[in-house]
Amino acid sequence: MSLFTERNARIDGFDLHWVEMGTGPPVVLVHGLADTHRTWRRVLPELAKTRRVLALDLPGHGMSGRPDASYSIDWHAAALRAWCDQLGLDGFDLIGHSYGGGVAMYALLEHGHKVRRLGLVAAGGLGREVSWGLRLAALPVGPRLMQPFMKIGSALGAQIIARDAFTAEDRRWLAEANAQPGSARAFARTVRGVIGLRGQTMHFLDHGDRIRRLPPVKLFWGERDPIVPIAHGEHALTFLAGAELTRFRRSGHFPHLSQPDLFCNEVLRFLSAPDVPAVTIDGAAAAAKPATPKARLATAGIRRFRRPRRKTG
Repeated sequence: MSLFTERNARIDGFDLHWVEMGTGPPVVLVHGLADTHRTWRRVLPELAKTRRVLALDLPGHGMSGRPDASYSIDWHAAALRAWCDQLGLDGFDLIGHSYGGGVAMYALLEHGHKVRRLGLVAAGGLGREVSWGLRLAALPVGPRLMQPFMKIGSALGAQIIARDAFTAEDRRWLAEANAQPGSARAFARTVRGVIGLRGQTMHFLDHGDRIRRLPPVKLFWGERDPIVPIAHGEHALTFLAGAELTRFRRSGHFPHLSQPDLFCNEVLRFLSAPDVPAVTIDGAAAAAKPATPKARLATAGIRRFRRPRRKTG
């Protein structure tokens, strides 16, 4: 990335970092789990030719702060909303990748009226399946034990998951960012908030009916995604009436890195189209959604975990 401006803001007692480039209608880019604003480096200059692009480091990631917080998806969404409010963003476009897509969808609960259009790139929260690596990361290993391995783990993970997307410099930068104190705590709490051994534990439809207004939505997915399968995007079209899916045949989990030119063309086409209908939730299709573990737990109630009382007398 070149000619971008680095910025920081104090939000609810911790620092949020982002890079900004270009002028015009604002576009907010939100990265995925254990990633940073650099994930957008190959598309930011092109998008910034006609847009004011803001690429955020979520709390616990990149150059943002690492407070002792829950790192739940609703907490991340609240931090995103507070940051947008502090910057005075209104009528902005929002694009989220992977976990960042889930955060973006959750942010619609309070900011749906402010989001003009929503782009979801291999987004979490639209199905259950997820890579076994992330499922194992949800095991209850203490952050103190995890922290010494964050640096090498980040570099190896980037190499294994997306060797076509991350350069050696990218892997080095990501490893240094995730080696910062507090990264393991943030990573562990974030993963366990949305993933278990059986896969993703939260789904958009668990809260989607509470969103007052849904914007136009477009999905962007690599057909070779080993982390979150494209089948999630295909199925989302059955309950997100009016949404569209753009497929990237030669891409995995990072189409914005592996096919940046095509990605920019498709994103700008979506953002610039004069008439794009708002998405609605198809109630019949939504009712057929398999229950996530958390949804089943909520239905069963906490009695499931109570020991039977001993009879007395």
